[in-house]
Amino acid sequence: MIGKPLIISSLLVLLLVVPFIALSQGGHKRTLIINGKSTQVPVIQINGHSYVGLDALADVLNGSLSSSGDMIALSIPLGPTNSVPSASTPAPPTTEPVHTAPAEQGFSREFLNAGIEQMSTLREWHAALATAIQNGIPLSAGLLAPYRAQATTNLHFASVAAKTPSDHNAYQLLNSEFQNMAKLSDKYIGLRANLTYISPDALRDDDLNRRIIACAHSLGAMAAKGQFADDGSCR
Repeated sequence: MIGKPLIISSLLVLLLVVPFIALSQGGHKRTLIINGKSTQVPVIQINGHSYVGLDALADVLNGSLSSSGDMIALSIPLGPTNSVPSASTPAPPTTEPVHTAPAEQGFSREFLNAGIEQMSTLREWHAALATAIQNGIPLSAGLLAPYRAQATTNLHFASVAAKTPSDHNAYQLLNSEFQNMAKLSDKYIGLRANLTYISPDALRDDDLNRRIIACAHSLGAMAAKGQFADDGSCR
């Protein structure tokens, strides 16, 4: 590729010399080689200095010439089109085996953050339900609705953030935990609506509640290690 030194040299030609046709009288004509590649750009040697033809130089550099009055402008593209093929023999393709990077096994940072946020919301939801039951506070869908809505939103964010296999596997467990928490809430809201007595320690012997707590511990351990490891607690 023609570098900045050659471009600068070309611009100096515009400032220091007159058009090539005027210099071609009385000089020794030579051939310009760029990056080992012979070109059709003629070179004139005068008083120990080399001068090139602007038209030919612009052509080999995929550039263009324009003039206005006493000024001549040479425009050279700076992209890959201004490269000149090298005359050297290309190296043969390598025969070494190509090693591909192993698939990422851990959690992505985005999913881990979204998952932790979801678990925090589920914990608050569970705490609100437990507090209401232990203190005899009348349960209703409206009382727990803000927690359910936030958990629904956070679960969506976790789904969008999931990229790695570990992310997708853990998302399934997060979704299971969300569904179980919704079932637990609906269960006790339904009991209250039917005027069924709810013991203050009802959650202690509730199998679904135990599963939710065990799953929360399992998800917390996974988040701490940054690796997916399903121990069956969330199934």
